[in-house]
Amino acid sequence: MFDVVAIGELLIDFTPAGVGGNGAALFARNPGGAPANVLASSGRLGAKTAFIGKVGNDDFGRFLKETLDELGIDTHNLVLTDEVHTTLAFVHLDPSGDRSFSFYRKPGADVLLREDELDLDLLRQTGILHFGSLSLTDEPARAATFKAVQTAKDAGAVISYDPNYRAPLWNSKEEAVEQMKAGLAYADVVKLSEEELTLLTGETDLNAGARVIQKAGVSLVLVTLGKKGAYYRLGEHSNILPTYDVHTIDTNGAGDAFTGAVHYGLKGKGVEEIRSLSVAELETIIDYANAVGSLVTSKSGAIPAMPLQEDVLDCQTKVSHLIVED
Repeated sequence: MFDVVAIGELLIDFTPAGVGGNGAALFARNPGGAPANVLASSGRLGAKTAFIGKVGNDDFGRFLKETLDELGIDTHNLVLTDEVHTTLAFVHLDPSGDRSFSFYRKPGADVLLREDELDLDLLRQTGILHFGSLSLTDEPARAATFKAVQTAKDAGAVISYDPNYRAPLWNSKEEAVEQMKAGLAYADVVKLSEEELTLLTGETDLNAGARVIQKAGVSLVLVTLGKKGAYYRLGEHSNILPTYDVHTIDTNGAGDAFTGAVHYGLKGKGVEEIRSLSVAELETIIDYANAVGSLVTSKSGAIPAMPLQEDVLDCQTKVSHLIVED
């Protein structure tokens, strides 16, 4: 059994790395892709993880496989293809560390994953199956993703979903919303940003939006709020928990790190056990996840920045919570 299996994009993040002697911007090659980031987070904390996806049989794809192997993430269902190249993303940071993306993916290898390439036994042997909406932008990856999610759900896995909206990767906003909502129908745990919550529900109020998400059958709704921390709603219980006051230089991967830490806190629990969590138990998990997400922003890159257990406990012990006034 695996604690967490994720399916989706595995790609190269080219992140800013200073300026060259001639004044040209430099970029560093970093492993990335939200589902892989999530696994790197939970794996570094001690969870047993596996990845399902597709990369090019090129230098970038082989580098990505080696990276996951070194992290202890099972890659036997990571397919290397000669059809197209590995997907690339260039990360752009503003002065506060917030990021935007430029993608090279028309198509990239990740969207060519097929149903017949899935290891269905692997999907039946996980406690949590995590996926995101970037797998839903194109066929055949869309059908493969829904097949994987249904297989894991039928076997009793907790389904975790990140409606990770990246506008340039969709043909239209309307198609994005339609497919992102389709993903909600399978999910037990959902992690969104404030913008994604409003996009999918039409609500700007956190409680109102979370209730709409709950009506789709979701048990635990999580909304990451940047410097303001994280909101949760479980049944009729909700709250916002503050994050930690670290020096932020790069927010890339912070939400994925948070999600991976939540998975670590939920590992071994079924859907009914998650629904039955006390407020104290859930808030302990979310505070821990806030610490993990905070620490990732203090370093450059996503996967390379994921902390170990001792780093997180040190942060919780020595770093103050960041209180942001409205």
